[in-house]
Amino acid sequence: MSFEELEHTADVLMRVRGATLNELFAEAGRAMFSVMYGPCEDRDVERRIEIEAENLESLLIDYLSELLFVTEVENTVFCTFDVELLGTRLSAVIRGELFDPARHSAGTLVKGISYFGLEIVKEEEGYVVEIIFDI
Repeated sequence: MSFEELEHTADVLMRVRGATLNELFAEAGRAMFSVMYGPCEDRDVERRIEIEAENLESLLIDYLSELLFVTEVENTVFCTFDVELLGTRLSAVIRGELFDPARHSAGTLVKGISYFGLEIVKEEEGYVVEIIFDI
């Protein structure tokens, strides 16, 4: 569905929406990489991620943290997120490209994801969550 940046004093606050939980998690990944790198293209870099957590909020934090780890260790930028949730178990295929300083240096380094105020809310049209990215 969508994501938008909201005003925040020191970090980056994003409101993310999805018609389903799968879409919400996919959009959260897209939002984080948009903050960090701007535009990205699917250029044959593909990774699989599997995570399980106690609840959906912890699962979202763990998922985004894993994305941060993979991008840093493998020097990659991701832009396509195919997420499948089964309860509090996540399986995802993420796609993107190798980091190119000429194309991906305009963003803001995200150091982590905050638990502060993180709550996945079911609305009439789907789901929404506000995420603070620590920069």
